[in-house]
Amino acid sequence: MNKSLGLKELIAIAIGGMVGGGIFTILGISVSMVGFLAPFAIAIGGIVAFFAAYAYVKLGVYYKDEGATYAFFKRTFKNSHLAASFIGWYTIFGYISTLALYAYTFSAYILSGGEYAHNELIRKAVALLIIFVFALINLWSVKGMGKIEDVIVYAKITILIVISMMLIYHTNIDYKVFLNTLSEDFKNSSLLAILTVSSITFVAYEGFQLVINAVNDMDNPERNIPKAIYSAIVIVSSVYFIIALAAVLSIPTQDLINNKEYALAAGAKVIMGDFGEDLVIIGAVLATSSAISGTLYGSSRQMARIADDGYLPNFLTKRKGTIPTNAIITMSITASMLVLSGGLRVILEFGSITFLLISLLMAIANFKIRKQTNSSTFMGIITIIGLGGGSILILNYEFHENIKQMSFILIIYFLLSIGAYGYSKFLKNS
Repeated sequence: MNKSLGLKELIAIAIGGMVGGGIFTILGISVSMVGFLAPFAIAIGGIVAFFAAYAYVKLGVYYKDEGATYAFFKRTFKNSHLAASFIGWYTIFGYISTLALYAYTFSAYILSGGEYAHNELIRKAVALLIIFVFALINLWSVKGMGKIEDVIVYAKITILIVISMMLIYHTNIDYKVFLNTLSEDFKNSSLLAILTVSSITFVAYEGFQLVINAVNDMDNPERNIPKAIYSAIVIVSSVYFIIALAAVLSIPTQDLINNKEYALAAGAKVIMGDFGEDLVIIGAVLATSSAISGTLYGSSRQMARIADDGYLPNFLTKRKGTIPTNAIITMSITASMLVLSGGLRVILEFGSITFLLISLLMAIANFKIRKQTNSSTFMGIITIIGLGGGSILILNYEFHENIKQMSFILIIYFLLSIGAYGYSKFLKNS
């Protein structure tokens, strides 16, 4: 029987999960740290993502389990069920947090320039509405969700490339000046700073693993999982590099730093007028829309899989066909509560640290069973070193740049650990 999702839809889910507004956020941070080297540091982040993807692809093809991260750890380390429960809770909350952030970013962009642009109540109402819309789409039909994701994802990629080309075309920078500035930034920036930026930008690549959550809805996982994930990473890293290069070529450095996630739109307005700003806004709205849909699709399946094993409430296991209805509804409600509570920036940082650390655990799991997954020992070692180094760098960055934020993140981990331990030990046996 033909499944609902083909290769085109799977690539769209992976791209949708990755390009969700992260590129708009990381531009200012990257430029503030390494100047004109930012596009190259972001590209190195794509290489880190490729290494992380290698482990996920090998484990995904071997296990073919929609539980992905949680299930891979649990099935590889068979005597570590409690640790698997912790990872499951951390991962699901990470997805919920990014879902909330995507929704809030969507509302910020779609309202920008209007009379309600700075009205916090209206922003949150729009964010809740977009979560509700994509929850309904995911509850409606897997095939319908896939087709809508196709249209949104490929439209947003096209728009982002057009924006980049227009910015490069309109730039007035002398390329000799650019090369000289690049050389100066290289002399003034340490290798450690460049690699730290690459680690921080990993959050903009997070989402490719959502493809594996779709294993029950796809044909030929052995062929489509690697093709979809590797193709998506190549496309996304290329688009990110082009956008970042266009931004540093055409938008003043201080504007990129000061305007934060709105820097691309502000720069496009200065160079191309209202049309340029509107084009960036449309690109950002499409980016966050597809990320909401793809994240809700993949992570709800992982949530249901964890519930199947008794580490989350049993009502989350309910499915209509392959659609985990109660998991979709629960994730949507929880993400909406996070939107209403505020503090999303801290939650985003939690997500970036969590996904990098969990990717490291997946690399270790794949290395442990490398013979079964037919993985290269060399690639396994390189992946563990790369992700381990990236994890240390991002933790070091958070510790030195914002110790208060790091403290909040540790509190979140502590509360989730209590929840995972308490439920697995007491509630599921009651």
